[in-house]
Amino acid sequence: MQSVPGLEKDFDILGEAVVGGTSATWMGYKNVKYYTNAFVFHENKILLGYKKRGFGLHKYNGFGGKVEQGETTLEAAARELEEEAGIKSPLKHIGVLFFHSDGEDSAFYIDVYRGDGFEGTVTESEEMRPEWFSTAADDTHAAPAIPYDQQWETDPYWFPLLFSHTPFRGRADYRMDREKGKLLPCKWWFCVVKT
Repeated sequence: MQSVPGLEKDFDILGEAVVGGTSATWMGYKNVKYYTNAFVFHENKILLGYKKRGFGLHKYNGFGGKVEQGETTLEAAARELEEEAGIKSPLKHIGVLFFHSDGEDSAFYIDVYRGDGFEGTVTESEEMRPEWFSTAADDTHAAPAIPYDQQWETDPYWFPLLFSHTPFRGRADYRMDREKGKLLPCKWWFCVVKT
């Protein structure tokens, strides 16, 4: 298998992949910006944030953002989690997502972290409204089901890996669908990292 642009350095440690999309080639990009995304789990639930402004508006996602100069991705993930949800969690690196979309000169290289348990009080911020969702298929009364229809369309491919503590890598390219008036995935690739 050929390497996936943006993830070349990890290619010798990757296992089976899920691929799809309508595009035969990956989109080109000029720059790469580094971001983090943290997901907190507690009692068969995952904490997601409803994006109230900026890129990803009206979607549910983890908590994160740009890595500032002089901080590690772990420090950035912890800072963003506290700023956006008001909590701290023992974060562990679980994956890498590489995204590129129409209208962006830069691609996003996102270090994904998982936290089990938390300290503090979950609090809404100007940017995110935190909400708990159930991760158990048979848990219908404790929390609502994960709102995949309000997330990035490729999340269902890698969320099971996040749930099962399985290290992963992935890339997704999004193009503007003029008819639907939104970004939709045109090519994706998600893979388990061999341990």
